Amino acid sequence: MAAEYAGKEKTFLEQMHSELNIYGIPRHWDLGEFMGYPIQLNAETIVFTWVAMAVCLLLGWVAVRGADMRRPTKMQACFEMLFDFLRGLINQSMDPKKGAGLFSIVVTFFLFISVMNVLGVVPTYVKPTADIQTTFGFALITLCLIYIWGIKYKGAKYFKHYVSPNPIFLPITIIEDIAKPVTMAFRLFGNMKGKEIMILSLLALITGTGWLAGGFLAGTIWLLFCIFISLIQAFVFTMLTIAFVGGAVSEDH
Repeated sequence: MAAEYAGKEKTFLEQMHSELNIYGIPRHWDLGEFMGYPIQLNAETIVFTWVAMAVCLLLGWVAVRGADMRRPTKMQACFEMLFDFLRGLINQSMDPKKGAGLFSIVVTFFLFISVMNVLGVVPTYVKPTADIQTTFGFALITLCLIYIWGIKYKGAKYFKHYVSPNPIFLPITIIEDIAKPVTMAFRLFGNMKGKEIMILSLLALITGTGWLAGGFLAGTIWLLFCIFISLIQAFVFTMLTIAFVGGAVSEDH
């Protein structure tokens, strides 16, 4: 029974995706096979990631267009407030000199993930963050930053925590390091995928006599809530990146 229900749910989601795919973007691009295994690229994820990048560039262009220190524009003021907020979070987690190089990456993380998540409220837009490959990519960047910053500011001493206070804890420490990007990736993916499924489910209700109460109103309220969730998840991912890198350069680490 569970398998039958899961099959129906999968069919429903695929049907909704197909009906909303007004751009004619294929689900996958087939690149042949390697050792008997098919090689596929998620076409929707790639295309809509580029769309999100274009939106980020547009927002940046609007922010600097007509920028003036004496009379800042509204967009310029919003970006400056965001920069000051994120810079403050970094400075609270590590020495400002150590965190200066991390600032641009943190801003990019927050802005890029926020744009991808928020654009997901558009029914025809497929969120790249609802693809586990995208979220794992972001998480692996964070993992690399942890090691880069740790080695940069502590050298070989960074690896001291693997054998201190006792080498017997080495496997646990390694598992802990692996768990950091894994949990970050699944947290972002799970929340965005759940939001996508909920939106598709509500869109399916916009028919018949229940259109107003069951579809339109519920969908509108949920979409507003989704915008809030999208920003929160981008903030959580960014904050975890700051915290993990800050822990790597901490003298207590």
